[in-house]
Parts: sequence; structure tokens; C-alpha cells
Amino acid sequence: MSHKLYDTPQGIYIALLEVKDASELLQLRLRNKEQHQPFEPLREEDYFTLESQLQLIGQRLEDSRQDRAYMFGIFLLDGQLIGQITISNVVRGVGQFADIGYFMDYALQGKGYTSAAVRLVLKFAFRSLDLHRVQAAILLHNHGSRRVLEKNGFQAEGIARRFIQINGQWQDHRTYAILADDVQPDEE
Repeated sequence: MSHKLYDTPQGIYIALLEVKDASELLQLRLRNKEQHQPFEPLREEDYFTLESQLQLIGQRLEDSRQDRAYMFGIFLLDGQLIGQITISNVVRGVGQFADIGYFMDYALQGKGYTSAAVRLVLKFAFRSLDLHRVQAAILLHNHGSRRVLEKNGFQAEGIARRFIQINGQWQDHRTYAILADDVQPDEE
């Protein structure tokens, strides 16, 4: 399966981020820095530089070659980068699972783009990577992300206490997962 997947009716596609996307990724992060901060780890100022974004993309491309992680851009059909969605922490062997994380340009939230991107990345995870399970952990107050996951068939599994350090504080997260068996063939 290609590393570029389309949802033409929704007006988006996802593709692995490449070095050529670094400048646009940086601009996306800078535009959304303030709005996304309550939902992300604290970042050093040098994270918001072109050099840092180039290093991140380079590392993620190597991760994809090693089957460890896959960082996709979410693009409008005209090629504009509007978000990012990542499959990370790929576990093989008896586990066959990975984590999913994403963010969308604040100005474009609520238009269904993130839900469509999650559907596309699940196709990739279950068809191309042959994973058994994809899981996510979201802040308890992140209602938008909860809706995205639930629309895509993820089921809440519980609360992970003080799970990830977000915005400088250890915070509880609700864990969600979807299994390959949960997805109907026509949904893939």
C-alpha cells in the first residue's frame, strides 16, 4: 500500500512527511503553538526552528525504514499541510500494536479533517502494517480528540494515572484502542 492515502470526498490526503515539508511543518507549529500548548509537552524554543523540524522528519523517516514509527502530514487536496498524524511505538512479535497521535491546525478544527485522517491512517495500520491494535491516550478534558477517536470506533479502556507530562505537569489520560477485528472490511 502506498504511503499516500486519499479521502477525496473529505478533501484531504495523508502522506509521509518528507524533508521538503519541513518549512511548512514549522509554520504550522508556529501558527498553533499557543493553542496547542495545553495539550502537548513543554518544548524548548529550539524545537520551533527549521533545523529541529528537519531533524524530526529525518528521524521519523529513519523510524519508518526501521518499522518503528510513521509520521504523516495531513494535506488538503491542493497540497497545503494542515496537520500531522503519527503511528509510533510499533511493537511486533506477539503484540502487533502501535500508538496514534495527531494534531490539526487550530483554524481548521471541527471540519472533519482529523476524523478522516484517523480513518486513513487506520487503513495503513491494519492493511499495510498488519497491526492487531492501535491505541491512543488523550487528556481527560480533550473532548475534541475524544470525539475523533469515538467516531472512528475506538473504545475507551480506562484511565492511566499521571501518564504523560503535558504542559509541564504529569496528567491523567483516558486510554482508547481499536482492534483490526473491530473494523469492517468496507470501513478499511
